[in-house]
Order: sequence, then C-alpha cells, then structure tokens
Amino acid sequence: MNINKYIDHTALKADTNLKQIETLCSEAREYDFFSVCVNSYYVKKAVALLDGSSVKVCTVVGFPLGASTMETKRFEAMKAMAEGAKEIDMVINLSAIKSGEWQYVLDDMSSLSQVVHQQGGLLKVILETCLLTQEEKIKSCELAMKAQVDFVKTSTGFSTGGATLEDVRLMRSIVGEMGVKASGGIRDAEAARKMIEAGATRLGTSAGVEIVKGLASSASY
Repeated sequence: MNINKYIDHTALKADTNLKQIETLCSEAREYDFFSVCVNSYYVKKAVALLDGSSVKVCTVVGFPLGASTMETKRFEAMKAMAEGAKEIDMVINLSAIKSGEWQYVLDDMSSLSQVVHQQGGLLKVILETCLLTQEEKIKSCELAMKAQVDFVKTSTGFSTGGATLEDVRLMRSIVGEMGVKASGGIRDAEAARKMIEAGATRLGTSAGVEIVKGLASSASY
C-alpha cells in the first residue's frame, strides 16, 4: 500500500508559523506525499519550497465556516491558483444547507468548480459531516456530483468532529467513482488503513509521517 500517495500533509491551524510550513514541505518531499494543504497565506511559499518535486500544493477556501459569499470563494480560489495551488478544498455553505437553500448550495459549488477546472485544478468540497443530518449528507453529495466537483471531503478538522468510517462509507456509496477525502482525527496507521478500506481515496492529516512510519513498522503491511 503506497499510503504516502493518499496523504495531503496538512498544517491549517491559526498559529502555524513559517518554520512549521518549511518542516511540512520538507517532510512532504522526503515521504513523497501527494500534496501539502496550507492556508492561502502560505501558498506561494509552499510552491517555492516544493519546486522540483512531485508534491502538489493544496489550499482551503471559505475555511472553516463555509459562509463566505460565492464571489469571495471564487476570488480566493483564483488568487491561490495564480500563486501555484493545484487543488482547492472549499467548505460547502453550511448556513445555506441549514436554511434549505439548496439551489444556492449547488450554485456555490458549480461556480467554484468552473473556476478551478478552467485553471486546470482539482476541487474538493468539505461537507463538515459532523454538522449535517443523514439526509443533508446525502443531498450534499448528490449536488456535489451535479456540480462536477472532483472530491467530497468529510471535515475541516475545526468543528465538533472529524472523519468517521460511517460517513466515508456513506459518501462512497453515493458518489461512485468520485474522490472521497477523509479528514479530521486521522492520526495513526490503523485509522488511515480503515478509512481507505471504507472508501477514502485521499487522507487529510497532520500526522502523515507517523502514519507512514506506522505502516512501515507493521508486519502486516
């Protein structure tokens, strides 16, 4: 299992500093992770630090609440991609979901999908599953497919809960071949393996090094 290629090596905390970003990128190079996921302030720096490697730079949009306007999310994405980001993780508009404004939810995703794909990028939509009912999770996944996004993602890691196996299985059952990213609370090799078995095709975690080392030291893998 090339688990390193499932990992978006992540540093999104508000107090993250430049030295931590430098370490993040160095580790991503060493372990050949799929990407680093950083706040937009650090996109340009991460791109420079990873120059010449295969590691992509991912950033977040409308993070962590999802309540930014559609126009703001578009601007954030366009700016980040102009600075070298290849993947955008956008938080779905949770307020619109809770207000039953499903057309806005669809338009919000479709608008960003168009912008990101025009620039040759990839779009993941964070559902923040811990705040959604089962019906809201299902409808959000269905609309994400309609909006032609590339991935649905469980969590920001900044709300009341992270990824669960049940949510990953549910999302996989709805979206078919679309990507599913599990994020939030994945801190060891066993948790990572279970998420992949449940249907995750990408893992968002700040514990990528520990996960890779844990798998390497296990006689089972």
